[in-house]
Amino acid sequence: MARTIYDRPTRALLKDMLAEWDLKPGETFTAQRAVDWFAEHYPKLKAGSIHAHLVQASTNDRSRLHHPSTRTTDDLLFKVGSREYRLYEPASDPAPVHPAAKVQVTDGSGGTISVTEEDDDAGVAVDAALAGSSQFALEKDLQRYLADNLQLIEPGLTLFQDEEITGFEYPAGGGRRIDILAKDKSGGFVVLELKVEKGYDRVVGQLLRYVNWVRKELAEPGQRVRGIIVCRTMSEDLILACASIPDVELFEYRLQVSVSKVPSLELP
Repeated sequence: MARTIYDRPTRALLKDMLAEWDLKPGETFTAQRAVDWFAEHYPKLKAGSIHAHLVQASTNDRSRLHHPSTRTTDDLLFKVGSREYRLYEPASDPAPVHPAAKVQVTDGSGGTISVTEEDDDAGVAVDAALAGSSQFALEKDLQRYLADNLQLIEPGLTLFQDEEITGFEYPAGGGRRIDILAKDKSGGFVVLELKVEKGYDRVVGQLLRYVNWVRKELAEPGQRVRGIIVCRTMSEDLILACASIPDVELFEYRLQVSVSKVPSLELP
């Protein structure tokens, strides 16, 4: 089981909160009310973590698909606004969305790609890595590959784990999601912003917004938070824009394919 700050996981504490409130059918509450409740009862939990667990508990929020640990026991809430919720009503609400099962595919360089069994474009992810393409076809294919192979960017870099919620497409408020949120070997946060093709200078603002959101909502005082941009190619404007920004690094990716001959089968 993933490490928890308190003796019970946050998903269980969320149920305690709802039981204490004794909400009536159709009665709504804001995300801030939940944050305030946790601040009073479990102050070690960060606001960003509370928001992530509200997403996981919301049956109609498709962002919960990025949390593979989501179970039917998490089907608690129905999202009615950007940060407003009510209790899930099985008799009248649509069926909850749940993550599809993931399968692992090995690419030509020995890495792995995660694809979901129900993805219409699962074959595209494999083709991009195995068929000689110089770039991924879709940004989420690049996300999946790097999330499973963060050591390619930096030794000791691991996917952030918020109890059973991972840093893959981590919710960052307002419906926004961080492509990959990781931790380095020193315990600092690393925000990865990905572009499957060419990266332009406008991506800097997006990255810095996420970096500062992590500083505000997740990081401890003094804990380092830095950003990494990964693109197929970098524009000169992007390189120039990042030249004087501390704690922002740029990476370009390449796909590599290996080919080996299969011995002929000798027939009698």
